[in-house]
Order: sequence, then C-alpha cells, then structure tokens
Amino acid sequence: MNIALLGYGRMGKSIETIALNRNHSISLIVSDSNSGYDFKNTDVAIDFSIPSVAVFNIKKALDAGVPVISGTTGWLEHYNDVIAYCKEKNGTFLYASNFSLGVNIFFEINKRLSELMSGFSEYNIEMEEIHHTQKLDAPSGTAITLAEEIIKNSDYKNWTLEQPESNEIFIDAKRIEHVPGTHEVTYNSEIDSISIKHTAHSRQGFAMGAVVAAEWIKDKKGVFTMKDVLNIG
Repeated sequence: MNIALLGYGRMGKSIETIALNRNHSISLIVSDSNSGYDFKNTDVAIDFSIPSVAVFNIKKALDAGVPVISGTTGWLEHYNDVIAYCKEKNGTFLYASNFSLGVNIFFEINKRLSELMSGFSEYNIEMEEIHHTQKLDAPSGTAITLAEEIIKNSDYKNWTLEQPESNEIFIDAKRIEHVPGTHEVTYNSEIDSISIKHTAHSRQGFAMGAVVAAEWIKDKKGVFTMKDVLNIG
C-alpha cells in the first residue's frame, strides 16, 4: 500500500517507520506549510499536520479520491463541514482524537463509568491531561472526547480550562517535556474518589493505530471512527 504522510513531525516520522516495517511504501511526504502537492500513486493519506492546514489537507485528499485518516486536533470546529464535504465527494474519511488501542478501550471504560455514575450527583468530576511541550492545542483531543462522553451521560453542559461553574467539567491541561500523553478522569465526593487513568509510554501506539486504520480503510467508502476499525463499542 502506498501511503501519503501529511505532516512530518514526530508522529509523521513514527508512522513512516511503522509503515515501512509493515511493507508499505511512502508515496508522498508533505511539510505543514507545503500546499503544492498531488496524490499520484497514493492509496491512503494520513494527516498528522497542524490545525491551520488540517482541513486543507483533508479536503485535498478527498478531492483526489484518496481515503484520508486524520489525527490532527485543534480544528474540530470545522468537523461537520469536513464530514459534509466527504459525503458530497463520496469519499472516505476517518478522524480519531487518539489512535491508540489502549486509549480507545479507555474511551469505552469512560463511557460505561459515566453511565454508572449518572445518578450520583454527589460526585464532582475533574480531568487531568499531560502532554509534551510541543503539543500546540489544549486541552488534547483525547481529553475533549472523554469530556464530551461524560457530558452526554450527566448534567454537565460543558468543559473548561478555567475555574469551573457547577455545570462544567474542569480539565487541567499540563505541558511537560517528554510526556507522550496521560489522561485521568476522577469522580470526587466527600466520602471517596473513583479514578480511571491511561498513560502512554511512547508514540508508537498512536502511530501503529494510524497505520492499522489505513490498512483497514483502504477501498472503503464513508465516514468511520476507530470503533469501526477495532470493532468495539
């Protein structure tokens, strides 16, 4: 399979290494500022660029009829527009805030815990996420995904990075050198606390998940998530 890498930072380079080790070829490497490229001899595009160019990259792949996978975060205010564009082009698109198998299992645990805790208003919810200092957006897309699932199953209306109102989930977003990604959700009451936590030890799990998703999505049409790839949820 020929893979185009849209974005060539640390994640792009990790994806390249794993793709080559799995006997794929790299058809194209695009820097974050390069817009003059085409998708000749490309089967699937993987976008791990930056928020300001992610939508351009995704739509360009869809224009070329190339399935595109995106793990870039910080652009999701345009998500519905991209989904509509994909359907208009009869294209193929998969977005994930996190491609790690462990994190996607963690998403399911978070969903189930939020359902179980929905009737216990005495518990307050707070979240912490820690990433490396090169991560541009805060909170992480993974943290937003976790918070949005909790909001679906609770009386919370929003998340915030500031001092929370009573109907807001506080997300403590920290940036520390050499931390691939840590996410923790805590339910606190006067009596006890319940926490779930996922800690990534390297970027390899994210990169492997992206390549597996690329292998899975080739020759498919539609809009997908990692739940489809992993057959969970």
